[in-house]
Amino acid sequence: MKFLDEVTIEVRSGNGGSGMVHFHRERFVPRGGPDGGDGGRGGDVVLVVDEGSNTLLHLRYNPFHKATNGQPGGTNNRNGRGGDDVVIRVPAGTTVRDESDGSVVADLTGAGQRAVVAGGGKGGRGNAAFKSATQRTPMQAEPGEAGVQRRLALELRLLADVGLVGLPNAGKSTLLSRVSAARPRIADYPFTTLEPSLGVVQGDDLETFVMADLPGLVEGAHQGKGLGHRFLRHVERTAVFLFLVSLEALEDEDPLERFRAVYDELAAYAPELARRPGIVGLSKLDTVFDRGGLDALVERVGAETGMPVVAFSSVSGENVERLVRTLASAVKRGKEARE
Repeated sequence: MKFLDEVTIEVRSGNGGSGMVHFHRERFVPRGGPDGGDGGRGGDVVLVVDEGSNTLLHLRYNPFHKATNGQPGGTNNRNGRGGDDVVIRVPAGTTVRDESDGSVVADLTGAGQRAVVAGGGKGGRGNAAFKSATQRTPMQAEPGEAGVQRRLALELRLLADVGLVGLPNAGKSTLLSRVSAARPRIADYPFTTLEPSLGVVQGDDLETFVMADLPGLVEGAHQGKGLGHRFLRHVERTAVFLFLVSLEALEDEDPLERFRAVYDELAAYAPELARRPGIVGLSKLDTVFDRGGLDALVERVGAETGMPVVAFSSVSGENVERLVRTLASAVKRGKEARE
């Protein structure tokens, strides 16, 4: 499924039905009183979180949503039927803003969460509602209220327990495909992930968690370079970061420099992101043929970053289980801290 994280839609709730002016007419019943019913309420436009969705793509091709109007009131004090609601399903992590002023209409993060983004118009009262001791034959009724029309900007920020962050070609997609059923695009040449992918990671006796393969960072991302803010927006709701640093071509560049390039971009975009729990994953261990200095490198990276460090290979599977256990423990600690 193609990923889409921004879309604009137009919504309109239903108009309320008009109240009715009517008087009771029945043979042998003189002076029948007012019996005009109230109009029905217009339908609402409602956004609902759909657990099975992680894209807004379906709304790109269906940007207009209109609820039905309420029916007018009837005779014999019968109220009009209410309009049908329109339900729009969106992924968890969707923020809804009113385009007219930029205000947040709803922030949908929980499974099944609902938000009425355009309330239906109230039905008008029929003349029976106006009967009183001094007004026995009221001739007035109310029109229904008009529905609400809005243009809404929807923005998706993925919700994940673990977010994979790293420079392009750090091995994020390969790891996700190794530990979950997700199948992101993988190639043997340098490229960056353009569309986030989610996978559920579960071991026999481990904490189950959601892992997100996010687009690769480039220097200057916090200023909008590369995918820039489109990437950084998705890391805002990530609980634990796995900083992937490739061990490929160790002789050309220090892994710590690769780590700092990513970490500094997060800190420049939002300082609080840099304070979240993190783990350093030294990926592509299978490309390291001389393991003589590996232990010293792991110790040095851990000392400099203050984070747990695991060297692993998604290709051979070496130390992948250890990495998953380390991540599961971090996710569990984070959940316990929030409770």
